[in-house]
Amino acid sequence: MLILRSIALFVLAALAEIGGAWLVWQGVREHRGWIWAGAGVIALGLYGFVATLQPDAHFGRILAAYGGVFVAGSLAWGMVADGYRPDRFDVLGALICLAGVAVIMYAPRG
Repeated sequence: MLILRSIALFVLAALAEIGGAWLVWQGVREHRGWIWAGAGVIALGLYGFVATLQPDAHFGRILAAYGGVFVAGSLAWGMVADGYRPDRFDVLGALICLAGVAVIMYAPRG
């Protein structure tokens, strides 16, 4: 059950961080305005809060593992929000990153 909670928190953190960064990008680079950028800043703050809810108490481990989630989530976000088409190397890299997440977070420790 803790693993499922942890995975759900990683997904929520990815939505907040990647979504927040995308909103800032849209506000600034796509000239959609400061409301978009401000909403992005709020979402990025939410990401920081969600990360603290992980059951593991080690900041470095959480952020290192989240890096892999961020890689895969960013590619998925690009597909949905911007029509990005990842190639096989993008997919392979994301899978390698997710395997790293599994090892860092969920490997049995003595």
